[in-house]
Amino acid sequence: MKFNVIVGRGATASKTALLLAEDGERVRMISRTGGGPDHPLVEKVAADATDADRLTELTEGADTLFTTAAPPYHTWPEQFPILTTSLLTAVKRTGVAYVMLGNLYAYGPVDGPITPGFPLAATGRKGRVRALAWEEAATSGVKVTEVRAAQFYGAGAFSVFSLMVQGPVLEGRLALVPQELDVPHSYSAIGDAARTLVAASRNEQAYGRAWHAPTSTLSVRELAGRLARLAGAPEPRMEEMTERDLTLLAFTEPFWAEMHEVLAKPGHPFVIDFSETEKILGVSATPVDDVLREVI
Repeated sequence: MKFNVIVGRGATASKTALLLAEDGERVRMISRTGGGPDHPLVEKVAADATDADRLTELTEGADTLFTTAAPPYHTWPEQFPILTTSLLTAVKRTGVAYVMLGNLYAYGPVDGPITPGFPLAATGRKGRVRALAWEEAATSGVKVTEVRAAQFYGAGAFSVFSLMVQGPVLEGRLALVPQELDVPHSYSAIGDAARTLVAASRNEQAYGRAWHAPTSTLSVRELAGRLARLAGAPEPRMEEMTERDLTLLAFTEPFWAEMHEVLAKPGHPFVIDFSETEKILGVSATPVDDVLREVI
């Protein structure tokens, strides 16, 4: 029986654990709280993944180490390198295959369609942290791959759409959004990201390079409208937040100050090419309405 370790307990980690367990593979989930889904083959352990010795102990004997974890958003520049160093140390010590969940920040503001071969040219703090995590792993000599997902949507997602659009739309309230409302943007469903992580872990061609999780591309207004129609909610009312709005909100919560770096170039679609994922890993995007029905 294959044995997998997953660091993280969020929606993508939980979905990945269930996919593996349902295929008869043993899973150990590691997080500070010891959370995760209930399944006979899923073991949940409360531990600090920045403790390389403890993480090594928990990873011994595993075939694959998946990481979906991230520190609080506004602490990435300081805390992310500590986490990624610990993870890479455990991988080197145990010899497991290493599957990373990444995002698109490392590319920086670029014109799409963006392929996994685009240079990691981000200059912002969070983008550079993500780029360095991959670059250090890819040049370390370990067996590693990374799945890069776009903004998440779907049941359990934690993103701008899920936090700032989904609730107001379903409740018929005004949604204030730090994103252009009518510019196409790629979104990754939680389940599709998890399926890509699993597929990449099982395909020898996947290692040594990065892959894009499947996406659906539409504007946030279109996505909100489809959610409203499926739920029988009123037509969405939406307004775009300004730079000034974000600056003022940053005085109340540090998260908002971090939004400036990751906003797309004004007027530019943010489109992801995941054709290689479909062709080689065999994972396609779930229809948008199916993903939104799970949310409802």
